[in-house]
Amino acid sequence: MTYDAEATRQRIFDAATAEFARHGLAGARIDRIAAAARANKQAIYLYFGGKEKLFGLVVRAKVDEICHSVSLDPRTLPEGVGLLFDWYHEHPDLIRLLLWEALEVDAGQVAGEEERKGSYRGHVDGLMDAGMRERATAQDWLFTILGLVAWNFAVPQLRRLILDEPDPERAVARRRAVVVDLARAVAEQAATD
Repeated sequence: MTYDAEATRQRIFDAATAEFARHGLAGARIDRIAAAARANKQAIYLYFGGKEKLFGLVVRAKVDEICHSVSLDPRTLPEGVGLLFDWYHEHPDLIRLLLWEALEVDAGQVAGEEERKGSYRGHVDGLMDAGMRERATAQDWLFTILGLVAWNFAVPQLRRLILDEPDPERAVARRRAVVVDLARAVAEQAATD
């Protein structure tokens, strides 16, 4: 049997994603990542350079995944927001990773910050190409839309308490409909500005 380095890297990356989402950077354990990946700890250090670096790579990869999966064009905003909402619902790890990053990473730069800024700049540029006149408006608009969607998954207990909906899937469907309607209103407002 031959050693497949790429398969090992992918198993480590997948195990690290689950571990960091569940326990955060401080609570994650290299031993658990190695065991879940069926790899040794040395492979983690060899391929990724340590826990902090691995955490940064995991967060960046998950952010890149969503940035390349969904477009937020003001002309089709409700549909794009619906897709974004669905993506977050199907991939809850990203919200957890971003929350852990906010809680645990030093107030300075996050890993891959310039590259991540570049991804967001690309979305802002797309909004500008679609007709938004002010860059600051496009930036605020993007941040607001992301928050409008992400908050639903960042605090599921609050969603449950406020909506008082016994069926979690109905609660999510209800929130999706409201968020899409709000996105429609935002898009209509942006079209008149």
